[in-house]
Amino acid sequence: MSAKPDKPAERRQVVRYAFYKLDPAWRRLPADRQAAAKLEFASTIEQFHGRLLLRSYGLVGVRGDCDVLLWQVAEDLEALIDLQAALNHTDLGAYLSTPYSYLAMTRRSIYEFKEDPNTPSRVVIKPSEARYLFVYPFVKTRAWYTLAKSERQRMMDGHVAIGRKYPSIRLNTTYSYGLDDQEFVVAFEGDDPGAFLDLVMELRESEASAYTLRDTPTFTCVQMSLLDVLDALGGAGAAHAVDRRPARADGFTPVGAVADLPPGSAKRVYVGSEAVALFNVGGAIRAIANRCTHARASLSEGVVDTTACTVTCPWHEGRFSLETGQVLGGPATLPVAVYRVKLEGDQILIAPAEAREPSVA
Repeated sequence: MSAKPDKPAERRQVVRYAFYKLDPAWRRLPADRQAAAKLEFASTIEQFHGRLLLRSYGLVGVRGDCDVLLWQVAEDLEALIDLQAALNHTDLGAYLSTPYSYLAMTRRSIYEFKEDPNTPSRVVIKPSEARYLFVYPFVKTRAWYTLAKSERQRMMDGHVAIGRKYPSIRLNTTYSYGLDDQEFVVAFEGDDPGAFLDLVMELRESEASAYTLRDTPTFTCVQMSLLDVLDALGGAGAAHAVDRRPARADGFTPVGAVADLPPGSAKRVYVGSEAVALFNVGGAIRAIANRCTHARASLSEGVVDTTACTVTCPWHEGRFSLETGQVLGGPATLPVAVYRVKLEGDQILIAPAEAREPSVA
């Protein structure tokens, strides 16, 4: 009886870097259709919360052949396939092409390096709050693999030593050989493009770089909220299509029905141009600004502790009080705005904390 092949014991993730280009014809559509298409696209992505991690980046003004990057991380390939199929069925999706798409997986390196407490796990992608993401596919020469492993290890030690001279730049290496055309996809996170430029210039002179066959194209991507990324495409702003009912004389704005927010649930609503996260905590409705003050993640997608009345940011696990907006756990340092809540029948109404009801004569 033949032995079964070994399965990876470590947890691995499937990673996709999907770059999209907008057909300019979309910008000539009616404004209402443009705005509705952006909201439909964003809503479709939100439906996959819990199945995958997704970060959005803009490339408008940076490259001419693509406008958007959706960095996607999932536990299984089917989630990535299902997301793309769903996006293809949206109105905006009909006007998007995919000039570049890279598929990879996480895994542990075959090389051994001295532990660095600042180096994240190689098998679990945890995007940072960095402003920029620098992405490129990577292929080594065949001659590299004819070298003894000890020789490759020696050169990689030098390569890594250079990288550690730039602690503000964080590396994510994913493996593609056998899954896609490249061997690796590398993605560097950082806040300073100049620091990244200096890093790769120095890496270019390392001994290991002589065995690089290809490391282009290279993409400089700017982290933005999904709606900001979509608005950078041009056309009517996404908020154009949002149901923004005007505030009443007492400062409160109706934002929905209690029946649409069952206990334990959360949703994003809009007051004017501001996104607000609503939470039903054991029957009590709480409302705070939707964007985390650390890296602008959507708090309506966070994890709620109904006992402590807190929400934990889905990106970097900053924790906020739903009652006061105060930070209860880093990395965020600034509180989020809190909105007052009023119920009238089945309607939820909210107002900024500083708003006051007019006095009655």
